[in-house]
Amino acid sequence: MVDLMNKKNKQILKNSDQCNFPHADISQDRMRNFEIIGHSKKMQDIFAIIDKVADSDSTIMINGNSGTGKEVIARAIHRKSKRRNKPFVPINCGAIPENLLESELFGHVKGAFTGATVSKTGKFELADGGTIFLDEIGDMSPDLQVKLLRVLEEREFERVGGCKMVKIDLRVLAATHRNLEEEVKKGRFREDLFYRLHVIPIMLPLLCERKTDIPLFISKFCKDFNKINNAEIMGVSDKAMELMLDYPWPGNVRELKNVIECIVVLKRKGKIMPDDLPDKIRGRGKNDYIPIPEIQLVKEGISLNSAVNEFEKALIFQSLEKTMWVKNKAAKLLQVNRTTLVEKIKRHRITPQQFESCAVYKV
Repeated sequence: MVDLMNKKNKQILKNSDQCNFPHADISQDRMRNFEIIGHSKKMQDIFAIIDKVADSDSTIMINGNSGTGKEVIARAIHRKSKRRNKPFVPINCGAIPENLLESELFGHVKGAFTGATVSKTGKFELADGGTIFLDEIGDMSPDLQVKLLRVLEEREFERVGGCKMVKIDLRVLAATHRNLEEEVKKGRFREDLFYRLHVIPIMLPLLCERKTDIPLFISKFCKDFNKINNAEIMGVSDKAMELMLDYPWPGNVRELKNVIECIVVLKRKGKIMPDDLPDKIRGRGKNDYIPIPEIQLVKEGISLNSAVNEFEKALIFQSLEKTMWVKNKAAKLLQVNRTTLVEKIKRHRITPQQFESCAVYKV
């Protein structure tokens, strides 16, 4: 399996031709039109959806883990829509305290509450004629969900402390990293609001699910940070690229961007080598490295059952390391049921520290 993964990585590098990225062209027509990097099939499928929905006024729910680029997709939809010359107004519903979010969304009149010394225009009013992007909408309080539902249905609202209805004409895009269907079942998100928002869903893939885009991102980020920092990072070695292709990137594109920024600032010039990468990317216990206890067949012989058990422990440990200790994903890698894996972990008493003293061999 490891050899097969290496072959896949080599094919990715061959297809991308991005190891020496100053000569790479990442401005192909479709990516240029959307201003989004995406050669992978999953991203091409998303581009096709954007093409179809951009000019409608239908509400779109963009789902995806943190760092997958939900706002980038929202901006691309706005740029291709008939509202492109009107405002695009983003607001992160999870980053604003609950007692302030209503005022941020709908505005307030002077004297509406303590500290409201002047009237304020809300995000919905600022976005009139254009697009409002409600990021992390799954973090919105139940009370505010009720008010938002009315705005979506009636296209009008009152400012906090006001008595005059404000009519608006805009397109609503929403995003969340939460599973809103599960939130609805648990009673934490209104079912009627869920269906009002969930007209056209778009699911963004994890970065590790679009490996062919990783060299493209590295190329772009290096060029961007070279320019900002007056640096001269001129390429990536094959081994460094392979390590980055194998790394699971739990923080997705945002994590990759931060890693490249750090390398460019610290290294300044030359080619990115394995030693330039953070320990978590080039360290042992990842991908094509597996901690295997030293087992030798001595004159007196060896217990086959013990040897098999030790190797089983090593394989389980590798699967857990590779999936950031997410047991469901580790079980899929090992092609066993999650309950079976959990029992084996308990039986072998496997912990992250268990293999610290084991020899590490490349397989």
